[in-house]
Amino acid sequence: MNYEIIGFIAAILTTSSFIPQLVKVWKSKSSKGVSVSMYLVMLSGVILWGVYGYLIGSKSVLIANAITALLQGAILFMLLNSRKLK
Repeated sequence: MNYEIIGFIAAILTTSSFIPQLVKVWKSKSSKGVSVSMYLVMLSGVILWGVYGYLIGSKSVLIANAITALLQGAILFMLLNSRKLK
């Protein structure tokens, strides 16, 4: 059995979990109730997971965490910009 398939399925599920938050912040133009510190800590962990995936040669871990980092980065960008405007 190719274990990377399980990794890719897990990656799709966990990475896509950030899309609803991204859409909500984008549409509402509001970051009320969203924790910037949680996203900063999570982004740090995701970057380290990506490095780990690279080091062990796991494409599923590397790709999932790279995409997740982009989604979280977009959310953080919107959060910080919306809070500057207030």
